[in-house]
Amino acid sequence: MKFLFIVQGEGRGHFTQAITLEEMLRRNGHQVVEVLVGKSSSRTLPGFFNRNIHAPVKRFLSPNFLPTADNKRADLMRSFTYNLLRMPEYLRSMAYINERIKETKADIVINFYELLTGLTYAFFRPSVPYVCIGHQYLFLHREFSFPQKSAVQLTMLRFFTRLTSLRTKRRLALSFSRMHEDRGSKIVVMPPLLRREVTSIRPERGDYIHGYMVNAGFADGVEAFHAAHPKVPLHFFWDKADADDEKQIDDTLTFHQIDDMKFLKYLAGCKAYACTAGFESICEAMFLGKPVLMVPAHIEQDCNAHDALRAGAGVVSDEFDLGLLLESTEHTCANPEFYYWASSSERRFISELERLGSPEEVVEDMYLVENFI
Repeated sequence: MKFLFIVQGEGRGHFTQAITLEEMLRRNGHQVVEVLVGKSSSRTLPGFFNRNIHAPVKRFLSPNFLPTADNKRADLMRSFTYNLLRMPEYLRSMAYINERIKETKADIVINFYELLTGLTYAFFRPSVPYVCIGHQYLFLHREFSFPQKSAVQLTMLRFFTRLTSLRTKRRLALSFSRMHEDRGSKIVVMPPLLRREVTSIRPERGDYIHGYMVNAGFADGVEAFHAAHPKVPLHFFWDKADADDEKQIDDTLTFHQIDDMKFLKYLAGCKAYACTAGFESICEAMFLGKPVLMVPAHIEQDCNAHDALRAGAGVVSDEFDLGLLLESTEHTCANPEFYYWASSSERRFISELERLGSPEEVVEDMYLVENFI
């Protein structure tokens, strides 16, 4: 089968998921004909994505979240107003997506949480079926447990998630642990899509703390900890646009521009890991047996952190409280159940995607229409 990927351009996780799934599909005789990536003025396409993806990559203008003044959390109201004013441009992007779906002659479109994919299928009604992949689709599962956060923000998050998957054939919800299928919401719970570089690396326990921050404003908290604990080695990664590849503050604190293999090397050898609660990097750390400090940058990551805490990943904080992380290393241990769940990813994904084109799938769609829709 021929697949077309559409990838949201925010953060690192959607890119690594796309790379991993393309490798799985290629190993099993399928083809990814093209990858469409949503772009914005505040994000650049990571070099590791261009180096590792095999299919041609094309870009289109897409909505994005704008940060607060301190460049830590997302400013939802400012983001909404900004994106509303750019709707004419986004309509042109939807027309472009619809055109690429037709011209690539893909059998199945795979959407990695890009909003304009759902809207394209709502307004333009492409005939090619599509499936959505992301941890966020777990938020629509009837059994998902939410943190005690703003009811308005949680409602907006679920609404946004539904918009990304309008008229989808299936929502493949990536999860830290096994859950039942939710047929009413077209949800199949799946293991995380971990890169082969992660699953094949041998972890070691070093003496430094490794970290990743999606918003550079969190660097202030890291530097404050460093000033109080100058002997603790720290290696943090960010995607700050105007920063050098490596910014060494002194002998024990270095900020690195995000680089795929360099990031993984530091993750494999660290004592503990701190991040802004992105699903993908939490999974990588759990697979390698590293305790995690999760510092959510927006409501979606609040939900990620809450779910990961339940799965035994580590600790949650509003700031990069690395002292709390060091304390957690004494009682956080590797999770064999997560290890085996994550290791089943390729078998489950190939089986599910191949089933989408089978005659039995047509019968199941009729069942869903009659009973749930």
